Amino acid sequence: MRHVLRRAGHGTAVVLTWAGLMGLLAVLLAGLAGCTGGALDIANKPRSPEDAIQIMPKDGARGVGREDPLEVKLTGGRLERVKVVQVADERPTELAGRISEDGLRWNPAPGARLDLAAKYTVDVVALDGHGRRSARHTTFTTQIPERRFIGYFKPENRATVGTGMIVSFGFNRPIENRKAVESAIRVSSDPPVEIVGHWFGKERLDFRPREYWKPGTKVTVDMRLRDVQSAPGVYGIQQKTVEFTVGRSQVTLVDAEAHTMEVRRDGKVLATVPITAGAPKTTTYNGKMVVSEMFDVTRMNGATVGFTKRDGKSEYDIKDVPHALRLTDSGTFLHGNYWAAPETFGRTNVSHGCVGLRDVKGGSADTPAGWFFDRTLIGDVVEVVNSRDKTVDPGNGLSGWNLDWELWKAGSALP
Repeated sequence: MRHVLRRAGHGTAVVLTWAGLMGLLAVLLAGLAGCTGGALDIANKPRSPEDAIQIMPKDGARGVGREDPLEVKLTGGRLERVKVVQVADERPTELAGRISEDGLRWNPAPGARLDLAAKYTVDVVALDGHGRRSARHTTFTTQIPERRFIGYFKPENRATVGTGMIVSFGFNRPIENRKAVESAIRVSSDPPVEIVGHWFGKERLDFRPREYWKPGTKVTVDMRLRDVQSAPGVYGIQQKTVEFTVGRSQVTLVDAEAHTMEVRRDGKVLATVPITAGAPKTTTYNGKMVVSEMFDVTRMNGATVGFTKRDGKSEYDIKDVPHALRLTDSGTFLHGNYWAAPETFGRTNVSHGCVGLRDVKGGSADTPAGWFFDRTLIGDVVEVVNSRDKTVDPGNGLSGWNLDWELWKAGSALP
């Protein structure tokens, strides 16, 4: 079979055989596949890029050396963004790196090196061949010089935070001489208020005032840990000052029984929003919790917090949860929910312990979840009432506001 292609405006004709035409088509298809950055899926079953994201070092790795592998790889799809940030120093700094031309790999830039005695976060967002986004968040810490200790702290330097922010230190080694270490960390404020430390075990020290900070307060954290002996033969390494500012007051009250969330800004009600809380068998903690992390999109896998079926598989694995605000270390979030029916919100509790707000896949600023996310700061307080569960443990996340002042002060190593 022969086909004739005639060029518009000219009398010339190009004659192609059927085999030639099919060859040309194959070349065009190959070019299109190359533009997508991935192979053509004949079965029309695109793989989620999150499943293919490989991050080295692994999540939670400790003692990572400067010569150890540091990379992000995909087996399909395309990396949209990769951020590797050192969060241990006064000013969090991003490690320079670059994504390869095919979008499948990220590596540090030539000459970029990890800091020792530092904590790093890795945030990756990837796209599959259909433009759908998935994310991964991991952390690791680098090698610490022998017989040294270091404190990883919140909040970040120069941050603007909510009135419920608690200054929190996590130490890489058990602290035996708590009095010496607590004495070497001075937390002060302008205007001045009494600020007291409280130990949760041997590796965590938190500081807060009697009541929530007043808006506009300037807080200074002065660390003089260098050469402080925390245990026999173990000495501190840090000598730095961190400052942050307290922003407006925002306290949110979640009523699990009424399925509502009342948002108050500087004492005035901004809105009352319908929610879904923990189902009867997986209830939400009561008590005051503080937003400690914010993700525009993140993955939630039930297996990481103990929600598994009899066969060992996770009860849920949602790779693109939008507008996620962390409330506890154990996995309580306030987040957008696009998979529940709209009539769920305000009527029934169906979650595995989180507080859910109506959202759409991919997230939108026009939904209740997007609206609340855009008006939230790290350090804002979310209090849950009328849930058929216990009060959250004060050491689970930044939940120290659930201790009265006398009990809080009793946890200090200082007179």
